[in-house]
Amino acid sequence: MKLTSFLLLSFLFLTTYSCKETNNNATIELITVEEMDSLLDISKVQLIDVRTPEEYAEGHIDGAVNIDFRDKNFEALVAKVDKSKPVAVYCGRGGRSGKCSSYMKKAGFTKIYDLDGGLTEWKFKGKKVVK
Repeated sequence: MKLTSFLLLSFLFLTTYSCKETNNNATIELITVEEMDSLLDISKVQLIDVRTPEEYAEGHIDGAVNIDFRDKNFEALVAKVDKSKPVAVYCGRGGRSGKCSSYMKKAGFTKIYDLDGGLTEWKFKGKKVVK
């Protein structure tokens, strides 16, 4: 009886622990320029520009932190971002931010917003960038 109870408890512990480690509750939401603009106005989302420092210097969304997706230290830089708070990412057109979002989901971030069309779409819609 004790062995059966021990095995059952061990199974439950391992199942619960492994579910938390895989973070199946994490979500990536592809959002429009309008949704991003509203999100930045009403929440304390962490905004990350994953373009190169040179691209960032040419203009970025106000409040964005630059973490270059192609930087050899990308994973270490992303590890400094608070995983428990929502994060919004963007790049030039959406390719790098999509890859970054997937990485962040695997890394344990809970809520990730990805700007559809990137900064190109942001500017096309007449939204402001800062240098």
